[in-house]
Amino acid sequence: MPRSDITRLSRLTAILTRLQTKRLVTATELAKRFSVSERTIYRDIRALEQAGIPVLTEEGKGYLLMDHYRLPPVAFTEKEANALIAAKQLVLKTTDSSFIANYAEAIDKITSVLDHGLKDKINLLVNRTQFKNIENITRTSDNLSELQFAITNYRVVRITYTNAEQRTSDRSIEPFALLSTENWLLVAWCRSRNEFRYFRLDRIEHMQVLPDQFTPHDMTLQQFFERHPGTRTVPAEATFLPHP
Repeated sequence: MPRSDITRLSRLTAILTRLQTKRLVTATELAKRFSVSERTIYRDIRALEQAGIPVLTEEGKGYLLMDHYRLPPVAFTEKEANALIAAKQLVLKTTDSSFIANYAEAIDKITSVLDHGLKDKINLLVNRTQFKNIENITRTSDNLSELQFAITNYRVVRITYTNAEQRTSDRSIEPFALLSTENWLLVAWCRSRNEFRYFRLDRIEHMQVLPDQFTPHDMTLQQFFERHPGTRTVPAEATFLPHP
């Protein structure tokens, strides 16, 4: 799709969003907001009308949507929403400021239509995920989505884990946070060792999210770093720093 078409599609979507959030919008206001001519806005409004959007015109005042008209909300599953938020964190590590701004705005719009319960879980996940090294991370895990779900729903997870010494054990853990270094790392309370441990996702041989829920660990990721500076069995590549 040509860039000009992408730009126009983005503008049409934004105009429709504006019409849904404000009762009356003028062509002058829209032209100024999107840095285009009023003539361009007139063409955009006609395009929306031709697409079946009931845009009404109040002479001398502006445009509005027909009463009670709303776009159907986008329905995301919790795991789909988690993936979008994780993708946003990855995008924030890019070097193109315009792309970052546009993507972040798009994700914010998507987030705005989610129900409050899901928003709370997303906010928790954002605060429990830290990205340090994105460029060289390898795709060696199939468990990230399930672990995101376990973190936000406080679900016990049963894993078969092989450590650096090639010893394999079965453990029940309470997932707390996700970190990216040279590999994905999970911070979790290990019920077998009765302490917090780091687990490399690529060393998890088998994993099952159990129906059992655990009592939430009432602290932020930053507080975890402060309270557990000597957390045992930290993989060598986990040389990340706490958030400032």
